[in-house]
Amino acid sequence: MREMNRTFKNVLVSFSGVLVGFLLVGAVLGQNSSPQASEPYRHLNVFTEVFARIKSDYVEEPDMKNVTLGAINGLLVTVDPFASYLDASQYKAYQKAKEKQRAGVGLILSRKYSAELSIVDVVEGSPASQLNLSTGDIIEAINGVSTRDMPLAYADVMLEGDPGSTVELTVLRMRKPEPTKMSLTRAMITPPALTARMIDGETGHIAVQDLTKGKSAQVAAKIRELQKQGMKKLVLDLRHSAVQNAEEGVALASLFLETGSIATLEGQKYEKEVFKADPSKVVWKGDLVVLTNRGTIGAAEITAAALQDNKRAKVVGERTYGDAALRRAIPTGDGGALLLAVAKYKTPEGKVIQESSVTPAFAVLGSEPEAELEDEDAPAAAPTVRPAKPEPSKPGEDAILKKALDVLSGKAEQAAGNKPGEAVPGQPQVMGPLVTPVKK
Repeated sequence: MREMNRTFKNVLVSFSGVLVGFLLVGAVLGQNSSPQASEPYRHLNVFTEVFARIKSDYVEEPDMKNVTLGAINGLLVTVDPFASYLDASQYKAYQKAKEKQRAGVGLILSRKYSAELSIVDVVEGSPASQLNLSTGDIIEAINGVSTRDMPLAYADVMLEGDPGSTVELTVLRMRKPEPTKMSLTRAMITPPALTARMIDGETGHIAVQDLTKGKSAQVAAKIRELQKQGMKKLVLDLRHSAVQNAEEGVALASLFLETGSIATLEGQKYEKEVFKADPSKVVWKGDLVVLTNRGTIGAAEITAAALQDNKRAKVVGERTYGDAALRRAIPTGDGGALLLAVAKYKTPEGKVIQESSVTPAFAVLGSEPEAELEDEDAPAAAPTVRPAKPEPSKPGEDAILKKALDVLSGKAEQAAGNKPGEAVPGQPQVMGPLVTPVKK
């Protein structure tokens, strides 16, 4: 009975969120002088009535604070799946946590494809990576506190703490039906170092899992080093590039593009920015292939989309996660704040990365059985039916890198009927946080 009541509550809270979402849409549409100007108020009346009925007629006295917070979070997820509302105490904790770097567990979280808090990616070498947590796993509770209505930004705060301290997680893995409880010891997180090597006598490989400030300059230096070793072809590996700063994605694309648009940053009240290629910044004009997977996020997506749309490089691998936005903290009257996207990055072809992701011209599944991760509730904007299927990988084989080398050698042909930027059957729709750095 308790479980049924809990389920019913969740349904009501979700319904409230949807209603408030309709209210927001109606409010935007009602700003003009059309006959629909009063429509938002009708939505508000419905929401108010539902709210009152929950309080007066529900089978038991509900916690109206939780109902209200659930409605707010439902609204925010409808508008921006990476948004958060923090009450006054949570916002103070959030601000304090940002004052200095704290120890963490190496999880990047999101609510993009589910109401649950799910993993986008895990930082290599972090405490979370040692427990084999991966994209798509769901975090049900942190230190015994349910994450269902927990603000995304506050979940990050709870995961952080003093080095050596522990945090308890309840995790629902993608291929295991029962939740698993686990303890992680917090540690100072060091993003994986950029690596560069020669695969053969003429092919270089640069892996970038950290696109924070200054990393594009490091990539440029590695390219020059590999050129001295005889590099004539380059594989730019952006798989698991989840620790990121969006501006660095523009800078990285600039190393390879002489002409054309890299990206556009645009919002309702944000002055439109168009990022153009600058030939003076180019350091590599040779053959280029870019590798992506479901852990490729934000800045790396900006780079991959720019190179693919401008036909500067072939993209090989898995469909990317789908998030590149500028988020800011907007104070609210109660002392709290909204962490909300005020502008989103678009590809040179005009696609919003958060909605469309980046789909490779050569689709290849990675080493994990990711076809099992397909999400029936993925956004409608993401096409799900295409003639071509991604190639599976064999155990222990880096099928994505292998395909990239075939592309560079001319042995591989783009799958018939699959256009760059389109989704492919079998590509995972659940990728698992992306916490885009808040630009102040």
